[in-house]
Amino acid sequence: MDLQWQSMLFQFFGGLGIFLFGIKYMGDGLQKSAGERLREILDRFTTNPFMGVLAGIVVTMLLQTSSGTTVLTIGLVSAGFMNLRQAIGVIMGANIGTTITAFIIGIEITEYALPIIFIGAVFIFFIKNKKVQYFGQIVFGFGALFFGLDLMTAGMSPLGNLEMFRELTINMSQYPVLGVVIGTVITLIVQSSSVTIGILQGLYAEGLISLDASLSVLFGDNIGTTITAVLAAIGSSLAARRAAAIHVLFNLIGTAIFLVFLPLFLKFVMYIESLYYLNPKMTIAVAHGTFNITNTIIQFPFIFLLIIIVTKLIPGEDHAFEFKSKHLDPLFIEQSTAIALGQAKEEVLRMGQFAVKGLQESKRFLETKHSKHADAAYQLEEVINNIDTKITNYLVKISATSLTQHESERHSILVNTVRDIERIGDHFENILELVEYGLTHKVTITDEALQDLDEMFEMTIESVQKAIEALDFNDLQLANIVAEKEEIIDNMERQLRKKHIIRLNEGKCSAQGGIIFVDIVSNLERIGDHAVSIAEVVLGVE
Repeated sequence: MDLQWQSMLFQFFGGLGIFLFGIKYMGDGLQKSAGERLREILDRFTTNPFMGVLAGIVVTMLLQTSSGTTVLTIGLVSAGFMNLRQAIGVIMGANIGTTITAFIIGIEITEYALPIIFIGAVFIFFIKNKKVQYFGQIVFGFGALFFGLDLMTAGMSPLGNLEMFRELTINMSQYPVLGVVIGTVITLIVQSSSVTIGILQGLYAEGLISLDASLSVLFGDNIGTTITAVLAAIGSSLAARRAAAIHVLFNLIGTAIFLVFLPLFLKFVMYIESLYYLNPKMTIAVAHGTFNITNTIIQFPFIFLLIIIVTKLIPGEDHAFEFKSKHLDPLFIEQSTAIALGQAKEEVLRMGQFAVKGLQESKRFLETKHSKHADAAYQLEEVINNIDTKITNYLVKISATSLTQHESERHSILVNTVRDIERIGDHFENILELVEYGLTHKVTITDEALQDLDEMFEMTIESVQKAIEALDFNDLQLANIVAEKEEIIDNMERQLRKKHIIRLNEGKCSAQGGIIFVDIVSNLERIGDHAVSIAEVVLGVE
């Protein structure tokens, strides 16, 4: 290989590696400095699409990647933390937030990259304070970003001598769609629009590509970055797939609009460039920012139309669970503790229904081994944990008020019931992990053992279901049935353990299969204990 080509490729790919590391390291430092509460920001500040846009901008600025924000959003949609309408706002905001990287690159401080890296290293290695070290990460990543970009730019400069490359840039100027395709493909490969925009800034700064060709490639970069969201949505809930589709649709529509008005957009960018004496890299950053902000402004009023379109494109009924609490309004605590306790009870009952559904999905996973049932059950366990936190905080606020003897007893009942339901969630999660372990290690459980588990599962699910109903209607008869079933479940556990030992002695099952079987039985027995604990509240048993 010619030495010049070797040097060019080494510089470019080495620079690309340092550039990627710089973005990631800076993003990690920003996340840690922010207290790693990005998920909470999205959960709390996405009450409407406009707030979603602002939350998307902030989180993407902290993550330094729109793909990261979009993947996080799709995860929240899939889990039920966020609906599709809220997600659109976050996705739009993420597209705006990602432009901050291009603006950072547009600052001409490349010559100071190495001293900045040194300052960051001093903060990281010589100061023990964690917050200062996180700041050092940001500084180090900032310097690495510029150093990597400088190496990439130097590596790309010989491209100007290639006739093939010059022809390609001319064709992109004449046929903007070609530039869109190239930008899309490159971003699909590297899965980061920040990287491809950075490369584009370097090419334009070196005079290797014209402004009009740069703009068409820039549009393609925005389309290509949606691939990460698409990959994250594969196998997720219907709502998550629709959120990913909206991300793609949003950028496709924006590109189509800007391609139609490309001559006008080109004149605008050239005008801003000359008016403010922008350097080439900052010119691309301004174009990128203008594209995403304008695209958001244009499409924001049509959010409902976007939802209708993706619902038609991806039909089906969404069975996603809703994470957020429905009954815990703080105003009730101020107005009436009795009403507030009633609302807390409604949320506890809702939490109990999720526990029943989680057990049912766990049973289906054991029977079918289909991952969709495991995913649903894990999601429900997360729902239970989330509601547990919300109810506990609500009950703590209620306890700070003046409670009557009767209200204090109701309060104590709810606290204990929440704990029992949360533990039920933990136990069916244990069962899921045991089944997954068996699948991973190809452990087989005999048909006889599976039949036994099926019977015990049915008994346990029914026990939890009746315990929740007994609590709901304060039904003593149902509570007594749960207490009776708990004895049956205890006896069943002892019988199944004995049957397992016989099968083991007869060589009908493996030791590993036996361990999984016994552990599942043990978890089901404990779930039965928690069910009877809920029922005893109704019976008035301490």
